[in-house]
Amino acid sequence: MNWTIFAIEALALLALFTLMVMLPARKNLAVGVYNYPREIQEEYFKTHPRVETEPLSKRVVLVKSAGILFFVIVLALGGWLCGARGFWQGFGYAVLMFALVGAYDTFFLDWVLFARMKMFRLPGTEHMDAAYAQKWFHLKGMLFPGSLFAVIIGLLVGAVLALVG
Repeated sequence: MNWTIFAIEALALLALFTLMVMLPARKNLAVGVYNYPREIQEEYFKTHPRVETEPLSKRVVLVKSAGILFFVIVLALGGWLCGARGFWQGFGYAVLMFALVGAYDTFFLDWVLFARMKMFRLPGTEHMDAAYAQKWFHLKGMLFPGSLFAVIIGLLVGAVLALVG
């Protein structure tokens, strides 16, 4: 694998991920309500229509499945361009890249931006500083199910790169 290309792709993927998170959030914060701590969800649903937020609800499974498909396509292409060939190189590339995205999402987007910037707070929950600053909530999410998603995506990317040679 070419590590210079890997680094460039990592920066591009982080920028793309930031856009994927920020653009919907700027338009409608409630799109990702299932990603917020339970107490924030409950406060929000006191004044807004309730939507499915359980991890295995149809809505959340559909959104997460679409995200997995998106990452498999992007990371399979990125892995190929980076020089990853075969199952194990594709798996390693995808898991490492997904781990970088997970760390960036947790340590920067969740812990810094979303915790401190009131513009990213759900309507009616602007006063819940402590709930938004829960570092453990976001770290747990990165570790599980985040690591499970990394393995699933890694397996799929590895399979794709094994099939294409």
